[in-house]
Amino acid sequence: MERRQRGVSAGLLLLLYQISQVGLQNIPSVTLGVLILNIFLFVNPLRPLSEVCLSVNEAVHRKNWQRLLLAPFHHADDWHLYYNMISMLWKGIMLERKLKSIWFAYIIAVFSVLIGVVYIVLELLLVIILDDPSYEMNCGVGFSGVLFALKVLNNYYNPGRVSSVLGLPIASKYACWVELVAIHFISPG
Repeated sequence: MERRQRGVSAGLLLLLYQISQVGLQNIPSVTLGVLILNIFLFVNPLRPLSEVCLSVNEAVHRKNWQRLLLAPFHHADDWHLYYNMISMLWKGIMLERKLKSIWFAYIIAVFSVLIGVVYIVLELLLVIILDDPSYEMNCGVGFSGVLFALKVLNNYYNPGRVSSVLGLPIASKYACWVELVAIHFISPG
C-alpha cells in the first residue's frame, strides 16, 4: 500500500495547472475546499497509507473506525490524486451550483463515510460468499467512491446526456457503471 511519493510531482503539478486554468474564482467554495483538503493531505499526509487505508481487518476486527474518515482523503500516488481531483473539479462545479453549497457539503460528508461502509460490507460479503478471508485484508484509499456516487447524482439531475467512456459514446445513466468496470480493469486495486 506504500506506492506514493511525497512532495511535488508531475500529477500534482498538472492538477494545479488545471485548477489555475479554471480559475479559483470559478470554483464553488465546497468544491474548492475538497480540492484543497485532498491536495494538502497528499503533500502532508496525517499518517502513512498503511495506517489510513480502509479494510475489514482494520475497521471491523480492530475497531479502527477513524479510517472511514481518513481513507477517502488520502491517495496512493500523484496520478490517483490527479484523476480523482479533476473529476471532483468538474462534478463539483456542476453539482454545487445546482444544489447550493450547504447541501453539496452535506452530500460530500455523507458520501465520504457511506462509501467506506459500503466498501466494508461488500468486502465482508466477498469473504462470506467466496469463503476467501484474503478479502478482509484488501485496503483502499481515495475519493473514487465518492466521485462515483456524485456521478450517479449528476446523471439524475442531468438526464438524457451522453458521455464518452474510453472514446465510446454511452448514455450517461449507464456511463458510471461502464466507467467503474473500465477503471477496475485499467487500474486494479
